[in-house]
Amino acid sequence: MGFWVNFRFSPFAIMLAIEVRDLVKKYDTVTAVNGISLEVKPGEFFGFLGPNGAGKTTTIHILCTLLRPTSGIAKINGYDCATQALQVRNSIGLVFQETTLDRELTVYENLIFNCYLYNLKKSVSEARIEEILRISGLKERKHHSIMKLSGGMRRNLDIARGILHRPKLLFLDEPTIGLDPQARIHIWNFIDELRKQEDMTVFLTTHYMEEAEKCDRIGIIDRGQLIALGSPIQLKRIIQGDVVHLRTTRDPEVEQFIQKQFRLSTKRTPEGIFFEVPSGEAFVPVLFKTFGDQIQAININRPSLNDVFIHLTGRGF
Repeated sequence: MGFWVNFRFSPFAIMLAIEVRDLVKKYDTVTAVNGISLEVKPGEFFGFLGPNGAGKTTTIHILCTLLRPTSGIAKINGYDCATQALQVRNSIGLVFQETTLDRELTVYENLIFNCYLYNLKKSVSEARIEEILRISGLKERKHHSIMKLSGGMRRNLDIARGILHRPKLLFLDEPTIGLDPQARIHIWNFIDELRKQEDMTVFLTTHYMEEAEKCDRIGIIDRGQLIALGSPIQLKRIIQGDVVHLRTTRDPEVEQFIQKQFRLSTKRTPEGIFFEVPSGEAFVPVLFKTFGDQIQAININRPSLNDVFIHLTGRGF
């Protein structure tokens, strides 16, 4: 099963930010990544989604030279991830899901230390630090200890540190996980400002579908295979009609009845039963007539990215 839109390789295309062909990673008898191929263009905002254990972390680790593939090709900005690791690392920024800030240092000290790692000249380092402090909203916190920063401020600093060396490609692994809604808004304002100023490519993993909506294109991985690729609008067109979210007092029995009586394909998650119908408005009266007071909640919506995700993988995050 797979869904692709305008997906092809061309020998005459401009140099790609990411080029992956037939990528495989095996651990003994387990195949974590199974023949993935994809392209990401320079300046593109690309989302990479998948359930836990689907292979997305393994794929990212290969692209960031933290793992070697079993077979296949992975290139970043024209550099081979397996044979040109140093060049790859110099051209990317990586923000891990867990913070890697030194808690014993100040904001400035964390930034200047990263400049040393990339061998930046002192004058260049100071100029970039001042610029990034302004953009990130941390200028007034320059000499504050990391321990005095809020979770959102620490995340801003993680991202700021990841782009000091002006990478062409920024990997963001769950950049706002665990943050409150206001902090998430501030983080995305910062990321949007960075993209405007630096014209960098961004490769995002997230469990928040509203964040995935920001992407130019999204790839969905499941069981080690890329099963869908396209823009958010294109992916939502996979589902025809309306999506019904149903929660009852007897979900297993109700799901079985819907499958048998109405010949509908359903998906069941902890949130309830999901299925698709040509017209939700026409189907609701039938549901109430059939199940009556067993229904606890029902929602009918146009397809969302979350619905597409469940439709393709059969499960939520």
